Amino acid sequence: MKEKLTIVKVGGAVVEDELQLSQLLKDFSAIEGRKVLVHGGGRKATKMAERLGIETKMIEGRRVTDAAMLEVVTMVYGGLVNKNLVARLQAHGVNALGLTGADANIIQSHKRPPRMVNGAAVDYGFVGDVDTVSNVTLSRLIETGITPVIAPLTHDAEGHILNTNADTMASETAKALASVYDVTLIFSFEKKGVLSNPDDDDSVIPVITHADFERYKADGTISGGMLPKIDNALKAVDAGVGKVIITLATALDGSQGTVIK
Repeated sequence: MKEKLTIVKVGGAVVEDELQLSQLLKDFSAIEGRKVLVHGGGRKATKMAERLGIETKMIEGRRVTDAAMLEVVTMVYGGLVNKNLVARLQAHGVNALGLTGADANIIQSHKRPPRMVNGAAVDYGFVGDVDTVSNVTLSRLIETGITPVIAPLTHDAEGHILNTNADTMASETAKALASVYDVTLIFSFEKKGVLSNPDDDDSVIPVITHADFERYKADGTISGGMLPKIDNALKAVDAGVGKVIITLATALDGSQGTVIK
């Protein structure tokens, strides 16, 4: 019987909200057994870019990353956000280790080629699509009692850092570790779950399947940044991840939110 592992992905909006973040870190620390935290930080990166006079461009919920923006996200994700989370987890008694995909070669990716979006070719710049996750290295760290805290940065094995969607990072990490552990993947953010009405915080969709997702995409119920989140969640389920939940950052016990099947 596989040992349980909980992977929590926390989004940038929660990282920005001190009340939600404090509760999330407290709840994450209370999770029994092995665990991993994957974080975003997009809002902090956007604010930092604005202070530096660098324009932020998003397409279908994903950040376009030119050379200047790559410097910003590397500083913010790999430094400011990651190390603050590590320090705060240490205060909760969690022996956390901050990592990017380049550290110990845990997550390698390739630069995303231009792709067609709404009939136009889009170059996302220095954005990485994940190729491999080292479940051997990660599981060895985890087995020593270390809790990895993973920033949304990967590398291409040619000396380049690549900005990588944090939901994708969490999903790919969960998929890789599902061969070693009984994995529960929790996407935590500022809402109670996936909403059928964005203006009604209680309109949580309890379950989403592949068929549901296609229908909700087509009628516009689900759009923007929620699209890659659910896409990644479904891929994790297909790859053998035991349970996937999208829920409020302060509800990590799995009793609330949207279950992805």
